[in-house]
Amino acid sequence: MPEQDFSLPEGTHTVVMGAGDVNGIMRGKRFPASHWDTICKKGNAMSIATLAIDMTCDVWDTPYVNFDNGYPDMHLFPMTKPVPLPWEPGVAICMGRFEGMDHKPVPIDPRQALVRQVQRAEAMGYEVQVGCELEFYLLDPATNLPKDSGINVYGLDRAAELEHVLGPIRQLINECGIPIEQSNPEYAAGQVEVNIRYDKALNSADYVVAFRSLVKQLAQAHGYRATFMAKPFFEESGNGFHTHYSLWRDGKNVFSNKGKLSAVGVNFLGGLQARMAETAVCGSPTPNGFRRRQPYTFCPINTAWGIDNRTVGLRVIEGSDSAVRVEKRDAGADANPYFLLATDIAAGLDGIEQGAKPSAMCEGNAYELEDAVPIPTDMPTALELARGSVWLKGVMGEDAGEIYLQQAERELEFLEAQIRDTVTPVESQRYLVNF
Repeated sequence: MPEQDFSLPEGTHTVVMGAGDVNGIMRGKRFPASHWDTICKKGNAMSIATLAIDMTCDVWDTPYVNFDNGYPDMHLFPMTKPVPLPWEPGVAICMGRFEGMDHKPVPIDPRQALVRQVQRAEAMGYEVQVGCELEFYLLDPATNLPKDSGINVYGLDRAAELEHVLGPIRQLINECGIPIEQSNPEYAAGQVEVNIRYDKALNSADYVVAFRSLVKQLAQAHGYRATFMAKPFFEESGNGFHTHYSLWRDGKNVFSNKGKLSAVGVNFLGGLQARMAETAVCGSPTPNGFRRRQPYTFCPINTAWGIDNRTVGLRVIEGSDSAVRVEKRDAGADANPYFLLATDIAAGLDGIEQGAKPSAMCEGNAYELEDAVPIPTDMPTALELARGSVWLKGVMGEDAGEIYLQQAERELEFLEAQIRDTVTPVESQRYLVNF
């Protein structure tokens, strides 16, 4: 293989390089351009604890990295060619990759779970293509509330009002190499959606990690706080992370049979459906994420599937040969894309190998189906299913999966303790005056 080109754009004085942690949050460092050649050859040391910290950067003892082994180092190497950051003259950015001191992949690196499934698909003769749609809120950083009001989904007047910040998000992130297709106001004040064009699975997951980081940076530069929190406001629409799957061979979409879902696609769909419940924690890493999973919210509560039906968990989209795909709709925008895509793809490939068949198609309102298999709408149930799944640990990796589930359990205990040890405003409003 030819040596990869990591040369810097002309005029670069600083390089930003990072990779996704256990939550898919981009973490890394900034380097002076004068040191870049050394970084390319030798990497840069970072503690393996980077892959075993929660979203607040709290660390705890895990089986793989802990106080007993001293939280040793790994190295961060460039994985993509640096490209200019348009809003920071002289600064370039690239995705990195983690490598252990033994020059092997780090076992707790979430990206490795997806690498394994992509390699498995390749061995079966398939290239996995994934399109990602993410919703997020643009908030006033002083109040953490929307600056606008009302629901104006797809409203072009609202789009124009937000263009001063959404325009740069589309244009400048696209210039960074993340192929943005479109943006639109979503179903709540301050909520928007940006779609990333479908690509190879690893590229798509890498795009999501970088995209979320760049959106937050651009939002801050324009006087907003961007949040991908799954359910910032209980009364308002949650932030979803919809994934669109198709398999390709020799440049053709094998999910398509004259514009309809092919037999291979049906098997993939059946496999996805069979694992949706036990993989729910991969789409919602915190208890907050399960607040999205409510009836009549356009977030699914069961494994039903249907054609162009937004009440189901698995929406089949038909049309031109290149457009036929399966959309999975349950994940929140805070999900780790590596674990999410890896478990979905693994389930779908199992379905192909086993000739899985999905349930009967839902032709109406999936929220009203009495015989549909439910998916967890609370974290305790999701964790019980995940802990009982040998299959899930096998896909995520023993140590990586354990760290992820430990974090989820810690988050659940933290929030339960807050409720247990705090008199809530609701209690005060209800009881203080009336008793």
